[in-house]
Amino acid sequence: MGRLGPAEATPLTAARVAYLVTHPMTARLLLRGQLEWMQERGFDVTLITSTVDEPVSEVDDPPFEVRRVPMSREISPAADGVSLARLTRELRRLRPDIVNAGTPKAGVLGMAAARLARAPRRVYTLRGLRLETTGGLRRRVLTAAERFACSSAHRIVCVSDSLRRRCEELGVCAPGRARVLADGSSNGVDFERFARVPDAATERLGAELGLGRAPVVGFVGRLTRDKGIEELARAFEAIRREAPAARLLLIGGDEPGDPVDPECRRRLAEDPAVIDVGRVDDTAPYYPLMDVLAFPSYREGMPNAPLEAAAAGVPTVGCRVTGSVDAIRDGVTGTLVAAGNSTALASALLGYLRDGELARRHGDAARERVARRFRPERVWQALENLYRELLSA
Repeated sequence: MGRLGPAEATPLTAARVAYLVTHPMTARLLLRGQLEWMQERGFDVTLITSTVDEPVSEVDDPPFEVRRVPMSREISPAADGVSLARLTRELRRLRPDIVNAGTPKAGVLGMAAARLARAPRRVYTLRGLRLETTGGLRRRVLTAAERFACSSAHRIVCVSDSLRRRCEELGVCAPGRARVLADGSSNGVDFERFARVPDAATERLGAELGLGRAPVVGFVGRLTRDKGIEELARAFEAIRREAPAARLLLIGGDEPGDPVDPECRRRLAEDPAVIDVGRVDDTAPYYPLMDVLAFPSYREGMPNAPLEAAAAGVPTVGCRVTGSVDAIRDGVTGTLVAAGNSTALASALLGYLRDGELARRHGDAARERVARRFRPERVWQALENLYRELLSA
């Protein structure tokens, strides 16, 4: 299914593109600005996402069409069958020239629906492999689903080079079929938005959170097991023994599909040195409060938090895993440690808290790298070029 079938050439100005993502938050955060850009470039854009009552854009009336279909993030055969039927019906009504489906559930269901609806050009955007941190039957099911999605797509876009290589290693897609746009990432980083320097507003926010002038380790992301939260909790306990004034700033919400051990979650909630602000719509004001970002995730596609922190001049300590190895340059913009090693994580984080010059040097290098390689327009232009290529095929 990887080659385009016969189809009439579609003029760019008439091309209809349907984006499919599981959750509205994905559109709001990981496609921020992209759909508007494509609309301005002459595409007729429609976003299809779940019925979760959340906005898909930061503006109340986005310039693109939005359609809602029930979809759940977790595997549910009965519910997934309903979602597939509804998605197929929507695509038959819409008759898009290009379908671009991404995120685990919408990616697989979207490719299946696009195939059933005979969409002439199908793009599968792969933002990560959930199967990397699963085992047994669940892993086999996820592997089969990813292989199906890849085989149903005319083009496969991976958000990082390590993710592309991992897909090939695991046999998810055939060698040479997947590509990376520009230097990777789902949507680039709005450099101006995150490239803030500490100012009066930063001091006020720090005071409200009770940080004062304490050294701060930050975390941005879902508070789940596969994000390494349990290792982070153990690492921070070790850090506090060496640097009692240190604080841990947690930004993100819990997720029932991959919960943290309840005892670990309790310790974090009861520790006065841990400031848990929950999920926030705009993470940009929080990065200037951090001395270093901790990102001990077990697997990624191309993580946004280390790139956002980089734009703010904050180094990151992450794990040597898929995706993170592309976002963090070890010894240049941050430090990489072995996944699951809380001792190594604590040591690397302490290194930045103790050595302000090291933190500044790596933070400056991180800022320069993001400014040069990860601006959103580079990703959008590369994707537009891919759409043009498909339309002329």
